[in-house]
Amino acid sequence: MNKQRLEAFSDGVLAIIITIMILELKIPEGSSIKCLSPLLPAFISYILSFVFIGIYWVNHHHLLHTVKKINSGILWANLHLLFWLSIIPFATGWMGANKFDRVSVAIYGALLWICGAAFSLLSTTIQKTYTHETPVTKALSKDKPKRIASLICYTLSIPAALYVSPILAACLFASVSVMWMIPSRNIEKALIEHE
Repeated sequence: MNKQRLEAFSDGVLAIIITIMILELKIPEGSSIKCLSPLLPAFISYILSFVFIGIYWVNHHHLLHTVKKINSGILWANLHLLFWLSIIPFATGWMGANKFDRVSVAIYGALLWICGAAFSLLSTTIQKTYTHETPVTKALSKDKPKRIASLICYTLSIPAALYVSPILAACLFASVSVMWMIPSRNIEKALIEHE
C-alpha cells in the first residue's frame, strides 16, 4: 500500500466523523431566536469536537509526511486511532444532550485520553520504521513531551469533571488544543533536511 492511499482513507474517515457530528444537531421547530437556545449545549460540544477532529486531521497529515514506507504496524496503529476518533460523535452528542454534566464530560475526557494515546502509538510506530537515527526521528522524539503533557491534561480532566467542575475539565481540553493547534515545526524542518 502506498502512503497516499492511507492518507485518503484517513481523510475520508475524518470527514465522515465531522459529518456525523453535524447531523446530530437537530433543526429546531420555529423560527425565533428562543428556539435556538436549547441547542446551545449541543452546538458548543460540536464546536469543541470539530476543533479536536480538525487538529487531529492537521497533525495526522503532518505525521504521515514522515512515513517513508507503509507496513502493517502503521496500518493497524492508524486504524486504532481512527476507531477511537470515530466514537467522538457519540461522546459529543451525549455531552451536548446532557448539558455538559459531570459524567458525560469525564467520559469525553477519557475518550480524548484514548485518542491521544492512539496518536502517540501511531507516532512511535512510524518512528520505529527508521533503522537509524535521522533528523525525522529526532523531530518525532522532540514531540514526545507534548504528547505526554496532553495525556496528563486529559488524565486530570477526568477527576476535574467528576469532582471539581466540568468547566475546569473543558479548560484542560482547551489547553491541549492550543498545544497542538500548530503542527510541530521540528518535523517540518526535519523533512526539509531529509529531502
